[in-house]
Amino acid sequence: MRASDSSLATLWQRTSFGGVLLLVLLIANIFLNPPRFVFTNWGTLIGLAAPLIGAAIASTPAILAGRGGLDLSVGPLMGFVNAIVIKVLFLDNGIASPFVIVPVALITGLVVGCINGFLAAVLRIQPIVATLGTFLVLTGVTLTILPAPLGPAPDWLKSLAGPLSIVPLAAIFLIWAAVKRLPIFGQLMAVGSDDRAAFTAGVPVTQVRFFAYAFGGMLSGIAGLMLTSLIGSADPNIGPTFTLTAIAAVALGGVSLAGGRGSITGATTGALVIFLLQSVLTTFNVSTHLLQLANGAILVTAVVLTALQDRLQRGGAR
Repeated sequence: MRASDSSLATLWQRTSFGGVLLLVLLIANIFLNPPRFVFTNWGTLIGLAAPLIGAAIASTPAILAGRGGLDLSVGPLMGFVNAIVIKVLFLDNGIASPFVIVPVALITGLVVGCINGFLAAVLRIQPIVATLGTFLVLTGVTLTILPAPLGPAPDWLKSLAGPLSIVPLAAIFLIWAAVKRLPIFGQLMAVGSDDRAAFTAGVPVTQVRFFAYAFGGMLSGIAGLMLTSLIGSADPNIGPTFTLTAIAAVALGGVSLAGGRGSITGATTGALVIFLLQSVLTTFNVSTHLLQLANGAILVTAVVLTALQDRLQRGGAR
């Protein structure tokens, strides 16, 4: 097999059919709305998609860890960070420095991720149940802190919307690249593929799964900052809407919901597909109800096609 063929095969494995759908939807958007999709506007478009990309990447570590690791708290955690940054730090206490706001967002995400990891990995509560509990708690606390939308955000944070959204996105990719070089990342993939075999091989399964939730929580903190940059204020109702859409994006990008296979390339691809699909439907003035229907259909289709791809790969390996 030639090197180019190998690269294409690797890309297909990372993105599944989401890569093809991304290309089709990009062409459709360029055809339907040329002014919006001229090359000079792509930075702005990436800024609009950035929070969803961040949410999809933040959802990925728990899914890769296996055992049904769907982290339902990602969206509410983004909303919680949004409320803490704007209401508690900026408006109530006048703190606008990025040297305070960014660490607080990261630590907040990390703490919530550690709580999820303790519940799901240490206490062995079903991940979907554990993170649903966190979802409800975070939603309630956020509404208590911030009953109604409020703003504005600090100027430096608002400036990270649009083309400069590449800065927090680049930070997420660099952090992921650094973690990928650590032994624990290989252990994470091994645990997600077969935790019994990994345990037999001496991998600390509980600690690795705990790390997955903590890591995802920290990434959710960055995604919360990207959400704050985009809306330029605080809104207690926006964060939770990202949860299921992010999971759909991860599945669409070829990340196996059974764990052990996938990448942030795939998660990013899936997020962009959903963003472009929403853009097409918005062009036709489709209602928000049909947008939800389309997201659900995409999720089901992604899971089915990913399962078929797994079967074909297993068959080809025989």
